[in-house]
Parts: sequence; C-alpha cells; structure tokens
Amino acid sequence: MLHYLTHGTDTTKPPLMIVHGLFGSARNWNVIAKRMSETRTVIAPDMRNHGNSFHADSHSYTDMAADLSELIDALGGTVDLVGHSMGGKAAMVLALSNPSQVARLLVADIAPVAYTHSQQQFIDAMRAVNLSQVTRRADAVAQLAQHVEDKTLQSFFTQSLDVKNQRWHYNLDALERDMAKILSFPEIKGTYEGLTLFLSGANSDYVLPEHRDKIRTHFSNAKFAKIQDAGHWLHAEQPRAFEASLRAFLDYKV
Repeated sequence: MLHYLTHGTDTTKPPLMIVHGLFGSARNWNVIAKRMSETRTVIAPDMRNHGNSFHADSHSYTDMAADLSELIDALGGTVDLVGHSMGGKAAMVLALSNPSQVARLLVADIAPVAYTHSQQQFIDAMRAVNLSQVTRRADAVAQLAQHVEDKTLQSFFTQSLDVKNQRWHYNLDALERDMAKILSFPEIKGTYEGLTLFLSGANSDYVLPEHRDKIRTHFSNAKFAKIQDAGHWLHAEQPRAFEASLRAFLDYKV
C-alpha cells in the first residue's frame, strides 16, 4: 500500500486526501495539510515511484487510481479528494471508476486531456547528478543548476533526494518509460456526479476553455475558478489563496 502522512484527528467530516503531482511527494504539501487539519484528518500519500512509496514497473493512471482506492478503503471508504497535475489526473480516474469513494473532488491545474510538454529533460537532469559526490543537498542543487535554471525546481527536486544513501526516491526508469502515459489521459467511460472544482492558476495554460466540453462530459457538476498571480504550481506560488479556495469549496453547501 502507498506510504502516507497523516495530519490532524478524526472528526465528523470526511478525511481530506491530497495527491501530489509528478516529481512531488507528500512532504511538499505539509504546510497546507497541517493548516487544513484544524477541522478534519488530512491524508497525503506518496504516489508509486515517488517518495517513500513502493517502486513498480508501471506508472499508468489506472495503476495510480487503484493505489488510491486501496488506501481509501483502508482509511474508511470515502474521502474529499484533491489532486494536483499528475495527481489530479489520478484523482479524476479514481472518481470516474469508483465514485462512491470520492465525496468531493478538487482538480488543481490539470484537465482530462493529453499534453505535449514532456518532463524528460528533468529526468535527464537528475540522472546527470553524480550522486557519489553528493554529501549534502547543496551539492546536488549545484549540479542540477547546470541543467535546470529555475531555482525553485532545483529545490523541489532535491526534496526527494536521499542524501545519506545517495539515491533519488524517484523510480526514474519507470517514469521515463511511462512518460507518454503520464502526459496522456486514459479512455475511460463514466461520469462523476459529485461536486467538482477545477482550480487553475490564472497564468497557467493547462486548463483551457476548449477543455471544458471534455471536462463536463465526465464531471457533470464541474465548477471552475482561477487563482490570480499563479501558474501551474498554484499551491506553492499562492498557498494562502489556494488554502482559502479549498476551504470555500469544502464548505460549499450543495
């Protein structure tokens, strides 16, 4: 089963599960998860081939949705679900295949469509790091800087570096092999009728007006909102605004 972090204690509200994106981990969401845990239990899993969860040869959305379903069953059977990017696609597949497990769904800056922006360059950059020369995180950051200009991404990737054992927590081989699957969205039938919010960064182009027909085909109760001055990493760029939007969504009376 997936490794996960737990914040808060049980209340009468469903647990909130937060699912990270590609190259992320449960730890990336600690600040938001702890703040949201004031009123309910918050669960943040490490997805397969990430963090402290198991490595597997396959990294499809069917696999990832099944992993989440198994965890939700173990936690009691129903959650309010938040997923960002890759995690958002996995959350959508879960909601469509096992709708009874998802009370409400927030999809952060992703649509149920195929994209063309491969992340292969970041896998290449991490592979280029000579881990035998890494004795502290700053050593890896310095090496990554030769291939990745964005300082935020340098820091983000090295959060998933096991410095002591000189290894990445990522299963880079599996992620590279299934990159086409990660960028795509599976052909899946069904409709999720629960309340759904597609929350996007106003500066992002991941969720476009032309995606809305496809979204509404699968998510009949979809709402849309944007966070100003935020791009694809909206929860990291505008954490308080993201938190406020999430609280408003969870408290919204149907």
